[in-house]
Amino acid sequence: MRIAVTGSIATDHLMTFPGRFADQLVADQLHTVSLSFLVDNLDVRRGGVAANICFGMGQLGTSPILVGAAGSDFDEYRAWLDRHGVDTASVRISETQHTARFVCTTDEDHNQIGSFYTGAMSEARLIELKTVADRVGGLDLVLIGADDPEAMLRHTEECRSRGIPFAADFSQQIARMDGDEIRTLLDGAAYLFSNEYEKGLIESKTGWSNEEILGRVGHRVTTLGSRGVRVERVGEEAIEVGCPEEEGKVDPTGVGDAFRAGFLSGLSWGASLERAAQIGCMLATLVIETLGTQEYTLRRAHFMDRFTKAYGFEAAAEVQSHLS
Repeated sequence: MRIAVTGSIATDHLMTFPGRFADQLVADQLHTVSLSFLVDNLDVRRGGVAANICFGMGQLGTSPILVGAAGSDFDEYRAWLDRHGVDTASVRISETQHTARFVCTTDEDHNQIGSFYTGAMSEARLIELKTVADRVGGLDLVLIGADDPEAMLRHTEECRSRGIPFAADFSQQIARMDGDEIRTLLDGAAYLFSNEYEKGLIESKTGWSNEEILGRVGHRVTTLGSRGVRVERVGEEAIEVGCPEEEGKVDPTGVGDAFRAGFLSGLSWGASLERAAQIGCMLATLVIETLGTQEYTLRRAHFMDRFTKAYGFEAAAEVQSHLS
């Protein structure tokens, strides 16, 4: 399968302050705050939901197509993704904006002060999927991830008009969307991804029940945190898959993106829904054990040993033939 992943491409600039923000605030002067914090360290990490998902798919050898907008400062990030099996030729490079950036400072109590610069992401609405499809010889599935809202709407409408199956994955953007926008983006999706909280928010904002939503999408894939994932279809018994045992919990950032990468890779191999969900959960486990969304290394033997322990020899035999 040729799978394109649309969505944000960003870098995270993360700093730590060896003190408490609260100690620097004067109660009767909050209307004129002017503060500067001397921080101990700076971590620059690659991120963005589309780039994270594509990185994971690349690690699994499925050659994903990254579709999004970045700035002229993308060269180093592009080289990183290219080295890890991602097709970056359809990334739009802005002539005027920097790549989207999240800048955040965390104090010793884990309070955070952060800012998000959308930058080049606002130009994702100018990307036409037909151009991408023509370049690669057609698209079998497009995942429409969190991005510039107008880009998400345009990509969804283009998929419908051109008959390209698509997956809806609102994630961070669901908070700013109203019911009409969510209904437009999910109606007719082959797959609808969300976590458990977002599932309830989708139902609340659209006014549609779970059964009504299932009638409008092919599959509803809901991640359940440490309990794994549930995959639902109309008229079928739900598939529930648990998570492999963790070797340690370091950082949950990017775990959902890793699950999607594994799930989509399973689909591209022609694996069953249950097997695809198992691959997603295994990859997500590697990410939660690592600091950073793209800092994990997929060692084939290690991956298969843990996959076999979690899901059995029969499941592992099916996956091994593709992972090799």
